Amino acid sequence: MIGPKKASQWYSARLETDVTLVRWGHYGQPVLLFPTAGGDAEEVERMLLIAALGELIEAGRIKVYSCDSVAGKALVEMTASLEHRWWLLKQFGVYVAEEAVPAIHADCGGRPIDVIAAGASIGAFNAVSLLCRYPGLFRAAVGMSGSYDLERMFGAAGNDDYYVAAPICFLPNLGPGPELDRLTSRFVLLTFGQGRWENPDDSWKLADQLGAKGIPNRVDAWGAEYDHDWPTWRDMLPSYLDEILRR
Repeated sequence: MIGPKKASQWYSARLETDVTLVRWGHYGQPVLLFPTAGGDAEEVERMLLIAALGELIEAGRIKVYSCDSVAGKALVEMTASLEHRWWLLKQFGVYVAEEAVPAIHADCGGRPIDVIAAGASIGAFNAVSLLCRYPGLFRAAVGMSGSYDLERMFGAAGNDDYYVAAPICFLPNLGPGPELDRLTSRFVLLTFGQGRWENPDDSWKLADQLGAKGIPNRVDAWGAEYDHDWPTWRDMLPSYLDEILRR
């Protein structure tokens, strides 16, 4: 049994809805693990990703947190206007930076420790986006089977809110300064399988943009037996978190 587990809920004025943050573990490096597009904070447990991380959690090397995919759910379910969905995507990052991460810090004894962000599919988008938008809060990001071009994915043109949230949009125009200086001391790992439903092009495009700005990154391509699916991510994430912890 992996424990202890704790769930916290509150109303987020930034997202205009109730939100949930769940934690597994008792000690260690905080890891914020984003769900897939429509997932809630406990999706990663139901899909056995927490179990796959059990050895790292029980050894006290990581504490894993996950939050509801509020913006991803709205995008998939098309529950509001496109403009509102892009606004939610931008606001989701603000919520993570100004509510979820401070809650993680409080749960870690008030220490402002840098977090590792990770996720798969749209969860990978969120992980990389949050590191690039808030490099002062995150030390590394692991994007598995990432969908980084949401305009292409949803067949809808972005607006200013989408531009703020999407690294493939804002990275090329990121000029010299403190934020880029911080980013060049961070690390982004992009990985994908070459099986069914995968789209490696998004990862390669993003890696090119990261590299052009001097942001350390690596792309790992797994074999054709690895599909865009949970068994792949259960194999990937424990080894990558172990690697980052050793850096």
